[in-house]
Amino acid sequence: MAQQKMIAQVPFRYYVSLLKTYLTPQRFKVILLVLLLFVSIGLDILNPQLLGHFIDSVENHMIILIPIALLFIGLVIANQIVTAFASYISEDVSWQATNALRADLALHCLNLDMSFHKAHTPGELIERVNGDIAMLANFFSRFVFYVLGRTLLLIGIIALTFSVDWRVGLLLLAFALLILVLLRPLQNISVPRFRDARQASAALASFFEERLSSIEDIHSNGAQSYVMLAFSRLTRRILHTARLSNVTGRYFSSAIEIGLALAVAAVLTLGAYLLHSGQMTLGAIYVTYYYTTLLTQSLYVITFQINQMQSATASIQRITELYHTPNAIIDGPDVPLPSGPLAISFDNASFGYTPDKQVLHDLSFELPAGTTLGLLGRTGCGKTTLARLLYRAYDVQQGSVRIGGIDIRQTTLETLRHRIGVVTQDVQLFHASIRDNLTFFDPSISDERLKQVICELNLSQWYASLPAGLDTIIAGGGVTLSSGEAQLLAFARVFLQNPDLVILDEASSRLDPVTEKLIEGAIDRLLAGRTGVVIAHHLAAVQSVNAIMILEDGSICEYGDRDKLATDPTSRFSHLLQTGLAEVID
Repeated sequence: MAQQKMIAQVPFRYYVSLLKTYLTPQRFKVILLVLLLFVSIGLDILNPQLLGHFIDSVENHMIILIPIALLFIGLVIANQIVTAFASYISEDVSWQATNALRADLALHCLNLDMSFHKAHTPGELIERVNGDIAMLANFFSRFVFYVLGRTLLLIGIIALTFSVDWRVGLLLLAFALLILVLLRPLQNISVPRFRDARQASAALASFFEERLSSIEDIHSNGAQSYVMLAFSRLTRRILHTARLSNVTGRYFSSAIEIGLALAVAAVLTLGAYLLHSGQMTLGAIYVTYYYTTLLTQSLYVITFQINQMQSATASIQRITELYHTPNAIIDGPDVPLPSGPLAISFDNASFGYTPDKQVLHDLSFELPAGTTLGLLGRTGCGKTTLARLLYRAYDVQQGSVRIGGIDIRQTTLETLRHRIGVVTQDVQLFHASIRDNLTFFDPSISDERLKQVICELNLSQWYASLPAGLDTIIAGGGVTLSSGEAQLLAFARVFLQNPDLVILDEASSRLDPVTEKLIEGAIDRLLAGRTGVVIAHHLAAVQSVNAIMILEDGSICEYGDRDKLATDPTSRFSHLLQTGLAEVID
């Protein structure tokens, strides 16, 4: 609760830290932008003075009117050029800053543990990493510079109006202070509304991601009505939150517009009195009127930027919350793993996805280096969970897991996962070439190496069927791979990694018989000289393993040498060989 309160408040120092982190690499552009800002302020202040001088010179100094008019036009043009150049630089600064922040946040999300990603849908994370950061573009490009510039302009305007007449200066000072005093309470009303609007937008993005990825199930089960009903509820929520945020945000502009009318009326009334008494010229009245409107415009810009900042504040709160989400998987002190195949050891290891429901209970076993384990059991017994513990998708809650004699919490995730290769039944493919899908976009892997791996895995015939070889594009107007072909690609990925421990999580369960035969040789080559864990759906997948383990309700039901268990008529595995695997997975 305390952490949530801290996040909700977003201390001012965090804004400063954010600007310092992402604007410092662009310091020269920022300095140039500040210089252009000062030039623009100077021109804004000087132009009314020329107009006032022009008005006072109409009757007595006609000869100097043309030079004054030409100078005024020149300064207006110069101001527009400076403003355009400053806008270009501010946009450039903004995009570079937000892209850097987007990259940092995306990397942070990629490094978070599986429990985090189970709790947050991809659609929600996309909205946070992209949508929320997009709301900060104005914060980086305009907020600081506009607010700083307009504040300096306000100070200059009030100082000049005091020099014209102290009563007018005092009137404008009181007006400016009144508006600024109103900003804080109005912001406290609006910021929570903008945060709710951003959360509603994230919920809709998450909804789209989930439903579009399930479009086949929706069609086949006639669930369109349910989807549209849920969509209607979410859009009504967006309408409600957006309406509230926009209405409360209008408090700022409404206060400024009312204040402008009052300030102009007061200045003109005071000016008329001073003109009538001979204490102020007509040109001076125009200057004070112009400065009043300029001051009001400056206050409007400031409040508009603060109004925009409310959206940014809501986004910053959500970004801060995400960025400060701790990783449940912490890197160890980088104890090196031994070279070669890695032995596996579980010592009273227990794990549950929730504290009240354990999935694995006090597992203890050892698998020697260079041997292979066939892992069998009913659906939901913990086979995949055991595999995930090996590469630290999750950490055990009790006991320990050792690889190569080293507790895996004592090494780094990068080191551990570099030594482990995983092939699952659900292969993720990218809209890219076969080459990029094999190498994960690593240009250092040569085409010759890729073709060598394809040949070593006896996949030459499959490769020959590709229309453009390694340049063949997958999906999105290119080639659509079958489940079997995707699995072949996954095996080649792992072979390129050259791991010392290989985990096959029902990697052949969705293959057709022809592809399954083709991949058997690939599996044998992949496991040769390595430690392997084969989570099996068919008994054929564990014919050549060294050891068999059968899990039941998260505990080891049977574990031992495959050949010995197969010839022992009292063993569970021997019974399965006689009756098939259906008993295990039902």
